[in-house]
Amino acid sequence: MKNSRTAFTLVELLVVIAIIGVLVGLLLPAVQAAREAARRMSCSNNFKQIGLGMHNYHSTYKQLPRQGAGTGKNVNFFGYPNATANNQSLSYLVGLLPFVEQQALWEQISNPNAERVDGNTNAGVGSVNNPWPAMGPTPHNWGAGTQYIPWRTEIPTFRCPSDPGNGLPAGGRTNYAACLGDASSWNHTGIPYYYLNEPNSAENFLSQQLRASGRGVFVTRSTTRFRDILDGLSNTIAAGEIATDLGERDIRTAAMNGSLTQVSGGGLVFDNLFCRPYRNPESPTRWQDDIPENQIAPGTLTYLGDDGRGFAWAQSLTCSTNMNTILPPNSELCAWVAWYGEGCLPPSSQHQGGAHVLMADGAVIFVTDSIEAGDPTIPAVHRGGTGPSAPGSKSPYGLWGALGSKAGKETVEEQLNQ
Repeated sequence: MKNSRTAFTLVELLVVIAIIGVLVGLLLPAVQAAREAARRMSCSNNFKQIGLGMHNYHSTYKQLPRQGAGTGKNVNFFGYPNATANNQSLSYLVGLLPFVEQQALWEQISNPNAERVDGNTNAGVGSVNNPWPAMGPTPHNWGAGTQYIPWRTEIPTFRCPSDPGNGLPAGGRTNYAACLGDASSWNHTGIPYYYLNEPNSAENFLSQQLRASGRGVFVTRSTTRFRDILDGLSNTIAAGEIATDLGERDIRTAAMNGSLTQVSGGGLVFDNLFCRPYRNPESPTRWQDDIPENQIAPGTLTYLGDDGRGFAWAQSLTCSTNMNTILPPNSELCAWVAWYGEGCLPPSSQHQGGAHVLMADGAVIFVTDSIEAGDPTIPAVHRGGTGPSAPGSKSPYGLWGALGSKAGKETVEEQLNQ
């Protein structure tokens, strides 16, 4: 009588395991790609909600929310920490809160309250006898602002699910930054007055600078209405996606301090490519390993500490919630005295090959890193500039720059959302 076999041989078992391993190896990238596609769609939908909130805000107040709004005035810099006022340093996202289903958080911000992150309501600002002011303190990641609960709150609508950034040293992170246009000269401080306590005036020094360089949908501490966007809402970027800093010396999220060129009669103009030589030649997406951190001298890193890219959704300062269209997406982040100065602030993302931008009409478009971006060696448009840098000129930064300027009279012929 013949015995029947009841088990696999070792060779057969190894063959089956090998086949399963090959199938898993083939399927895993597809699964990961599908998950990223879903995250990217969710990121786009969040941006669309912000765009819808902008339009509803405009319908209500006949203007867009300000980038650089709020209370108080510091005699030195807008960005100085202040526990009793926010020094007009609130981002456009704060004003949008009631229009993106965050009414409860808005009520907490717009009224005095006595709640602190550490729970201690008996001492310091935020106590029962010394409550937080309406509209809160400056939303820094240092000083009193670290105890203000709203500034430490993560808002899902302001986050891209592809970005893994989380927790300290950041406050409430964001991946969506206001577009300041295609120029940078003196656009960090904004009218109505200069940071050294200059009187309010339409003719003060900074107001004159911003009439030339404030070319974006958002101009710091200034009012923009849809009627001001002469190039058309569908041809003008209102905001851009930014990756948040993960502490990895990433050129897109850790700000290198750049240099400024003094232009006779024209104020300060940023050197667009100053920071490029500081990239790590062995890993071009990282800064060199020996570059000093947390300093303000040119060629040093400022934002590896407690104020990285996108670290504070409520903060209007340079690297927190601003972007511009000088260098193309995912280029290096380079700013002069990075926490409040001019600079090249390109959008960035954890998506492959580009980043989302929100057009002023509410459409969300994925812009690739290879978008036509003109000549970055040309100084941006500024007061006192000549040739392609003269006030009122078309953007020197090609299609990318043209999309950032709201009234440059450029014609956009390309199909962007295809």
